[in-house]
Amino acid sequence: MATYTTKLADRLGKLLEDDKFVVLLGGECSNLLGPALALKRRGRYGVVYLDGHSDFRTVDNDEYVGAAGGEALALVTGRGQDDLTNLENLGPYVLDTDAVMLGYREDEAYLDSLREAGIPDWSALTIIDDPAAAAAGVLAHLERDELDGFWVHLDVDILDSEVMPAVDSPDPGGLQHEHLRGLLQPLLASANCVGIDIGIFDPDLDPDGRYAAELTDTLVAALT
Repeated sequence: MATYTTKLADRLGKLLEDDKFVVLLGGECSNLLGPALALKRRGRYGVVYLDGHSDFRTVDNDEYVGAAGGEALALVTGRGQDDLTNLENLGPYVLDTDAVMLGYREDEAYLDSLREAGIPDWSALTIIDDPAAAAAGVLAHLERDELDGFWVHLDVDILDSEVMPAVDSPDPGGLQHEHLRGLLQPLLASANCVGIDIGIFDPDLDPDGRYAAELTDTLVAALT
């Protein structure tokens, strides 16, 4: 995983040097390590973590660690084994003050740890109530002069299991597509946003392509 992260960061770095807006498709949440490393090489960047779970599991808040997909936000903020969190002696790739987390369900297990770290958070219910207000809160936090920009991470299990069951951990209580569009559009339109990675969608769980088509429509609308 460390080797892959470095190779991915190298590839993304070339695109970022050319001022390309990056859309990274596929994989699970540890894919964020590549963009996080690429951006840390360039300066100080924030991350918008959109996910049905906080992925903030660490040795301090759980007996089991070792699946990077459930620890990705913890890893990019420097919590975890050194060979992933401190590549090129650049860890942490994202400071706690420069991260935000959105989309968790009301039974989120690591919310206390997230708040102890001082990472601002918006639950799925809060976003559903007003996606535009949630996006405005994120931008108010991350469009700061000391930051060079921010990256958006999207785990599609932020969507409700009724409209997106083709994921490894589908849960009720999530966003509908219109909520996700309303959240993503202002974030991706920000001049400070440099890219987005999209993961967890499992095509094997979508044999007729229905959920892929709906997800694609939402992403195209958000990126347009």
